[in-house]
Amino acid sequence: MSITAERKAELIKEYATAEGDTGSPEVQVAILTERITNLTEHFKGHKKDNHSRRGLLKLVSTRRSLLDYVKKKDEERYRKLIQSLGIRR
Repeated sequence: MSITAERKAELIKEYATAEGDTGSPEVQVAILTERITNLTEHFKGHKKDNHSRRGLLKLVSTRRSLLDYVKKKDEERYRKLIQSLGIRR
């Protein structure tokens, strides 16, 4: 269910805005999206796992807050981010 260290490093490298950047909203949203995708796949086989479902809702809420922040700061950056991640909105 969790994201591997290698995959996380790939996401950081792909979405980093500068060298050594690990905390920009783009990187955070990319990592959250990967975790959300993994959890969604988990629920296809474990429909009654309500404890993990609560965590999924928290991840989605956090991602939404970060996306709202990026949209408020720079709408073009926001559009590019959701398009590259394949998030509908």
